[in-house]
Amino acid sequence: MKNYETLVDATNDLLKRGYTENLSLDGDTINDKDKNIQMTADDFEIDEFYRFEGASNPSDTSIVYAVSSDKYHLKGVLVNAYGAYADDSSSALAAKLHHGQVSHNLHGEDRPTE
Repeated sequence: MKNYETLVDATNDLLKRGYTENLSLDGDTINDKDKNIQMTADDFEIDEFYRFEGASNPSDTSIVYAVSSDKYHLKGVLVNAYGAYADDSSSALAAKLHHGQVSHNLHGEDRPTE
């Protein structure tokens, strides 16, 4: 994974790399509102994620997810707050988002298998 200084740097680079859809989190789905697509936890993969902890800028207290879906033939970016401003998502969706974060940070036999 790459390292980015800001959330804007991450989203701009992901856009250049083909993650063109603007995704949003809505309860138990990730949505592409432009295409009227609602994806459940089984419909997408977390390809990459980047966490930003801005001490002086609350908008940088976020996680940027690079999301892809073979089912819907799309690649997009989901920006989500964490901590006090986190979205209230379903347990299945939250588990998938969290699993992606944990899996990328574990090594060898500690890494969960799919």
